[in-house]
Amino acid sequence: MRSLLLLSPLRLPIPNPVFNFFHSKSIFRFYCRPSHYLRSAITPPTMASPIDESVGVARRCWINSKKESTFALYTPFVVCLASGTLNIDTFRHYIAQDVHFLKAFVQGCEAAEVCTDDDDAKVGISELRKNIVNELKMHDAVLEKWGIDLVKECTINPATAKYTDFLLATASGKVEGVKAAKLATPFEKTKLAAYTLGAMTPCMRLYAYIGKELQVCLEGEKNHPYEKWIDSYAAEGFQASALQTEDLLDKLSVTLTGEELDIIEKLYHQAMKLEIQFFLAQPLVQKAIIPLSKDHNPAEQRITIFSDFDLTCTIVDSSAILAEIAIITAPKSDQNQPENQISRMSLADLKNAWGDLSKQYTEEYEQCIEKMLLTEKAEKCDYGRLCRTIEQLSDFEKRANSRVVESGVLKGLNLEDIKRAGQQLILQDGCTDFFQSIIRNENLNADIHVLSYCWCGDLIRSSFSSGGIDGLDIHANELMFQESLSTGEIVKKVESPIDKVQAFSKILANCRNDKKNLTVYIGDSVGDLLCLLEADVGIVLGSSSSLRRMGNHFGVSFVPLFPGVLQKQKMYAGSDSSSWTGLSGVLYTASSWDEIHAFVLGS
Repeated sequence: MRSLLLLSPLRLPIPNPVFNFFHSKSIFRFYCRPSHYLRSAITPPTMASPIDESVGVARRCWINSKKESTFALYTPFVVCLASGTLNIDTFRHYIAQDVHFLKAFVQGCEAAEVCTDDDDAKVGISELRKNIVNELKMHDAVLEKWGIDLVKECTINPATAKYTDFLLATASGKVEGVKAAKLATPFEKTKLAAYTLGAMTPCMRLYAYIGKELQVCLEGEKNHPYEKWIDSYAAEGFQASALQTEDLLDKLSVTLTGEELDIIEKLYHQAMKLEIQFFLAQPLVQKAIIPLSKDHNPAEQRITIFSDFDLTCTIVDSSAILAEIAIITAPKSDQNQPENQISRMSLADLKNAWGDLSKQYTEEYEQCIEKMLLTEKAEKCDYGRLCRTIEQLSDFEKRANSRVVESGVLKGLNLEDIKRAGQQLILQDGCTDFFQSIIRNENLNADIHVLSYCWCGDLIRSSFSSGGIDGLDIHANELMFQESLSTGEIVKKVESPIDKVQAFSKILANCRNDKKNLTVYIGDSVGDLLCLLEADVGIVLGSSSSLRRMGNHFGVSFVPLFPGVLQKQKMYAGSDSSSWTGLSGVLYTASSWDEIHAFVLGS
């Protein structure tokens, strides 16, 4: 059998939506199309759409800073402020430190205005400076009302100083990267205006983003102690000011080279990181409920992370990968197969077989879901009845797997081909960083378990290993091999929702009882529903309609993660993290792995 390395690049399609009913954890979320099917991509595009080349540098930098903006939102300071529990002394300290920020912004604007030779840009920078001066006056009035002498009582803290020093060094051309640029002539010094705006813009956009996010979360809430602060940054005036700053950055960057634009992107990213450090440096009086790993004592506590694999960690379902390998390596009908090797179907027969299996699966899966939803709707979470009902789906999944084995479509797959395909498999943005951060954290007593319907655990192991993620416990089915060739048989270990929750319970039962255990389960489909509910924190990635329908039918509530964190912070007594408990009937929805990372580990 030819190795994948000897083939034209093996490529996998994102599953055809016609066969992706309800985003179920199905085994057939693809369709075996004709010859053009084989020319689709094994390394498909990431979930995020590519950034349009016409997008300005300011917008591009913001899009590329999605991780940092999420981390800023989930800092304990912002969470406590948004929940209304932030101690007033902490807020006063923050306002006083913000004055130092604003003064540095004024100096940065003055330097940028001097450097630029564009009259329109000069006017724009001047207006920005005036807006900042007005904000400074409001801050001074607030501090005076509180009786705070900024000079005597609020010396600049190290995190604030790092940002202000960075901004002023950028404006003077002394920051790393900028000082290496050619700035000898007056024309070349005009670049400093763009660099300075590159270091200021992210803070403006970040505050505009946080203001809008918090305003949405607090909609309808009365008497919030920091409502005016939130409204000021969510207001159209500030939003327009942030947009104006981005437009200025774009205008000043028009003539820059690719290398000079790279400098701006680095400055932007550095400013975002320094802003996060600024939030983290605010002295909290009360305890914050996040990150989950905060104040973790490995001698007394354990965090057990559970995750699904297909379409939770990956972009493409593993069944589609195995089907693609089978099809692309299948013998032609007139091709003689080597003796003493496992007999395989011809390419034409194999395509037909996959198509028939896919059609039968998707039709019966939809019927199974609809049948389960015919039961009486629960007013509150009815876990027991859900377990009994979901056994129908478990029986269906097992029958479908048996049909796959009986069909022989997996016969003759080469183990090395599977491993190479796993190495090329793209995981969702942020997934690798999350697992790596847990594994590398020596101060964290954490175990990671992956529970998957995947037919071949070797595919999962190779995909994680190629991303530098080792030490995960993989619980999945396994293909049987004879001299590195698949016999088509599956060692059936995790085939269904019931199998998953049994594996989940067994893992926890085997944990030593000498430590308090906090469990987190991350999944995306109906097959994960029982485990999501059993975990102390169940986090749903993606937007599976079948999962939502099934959950809602049995009384499960779906709450966006950040508003859920704010609600928990309001109720938090400050003793421990026991407010997160399993079988509460509440699942939390996350938009990305970065959000999960911020919630569990922090920045």
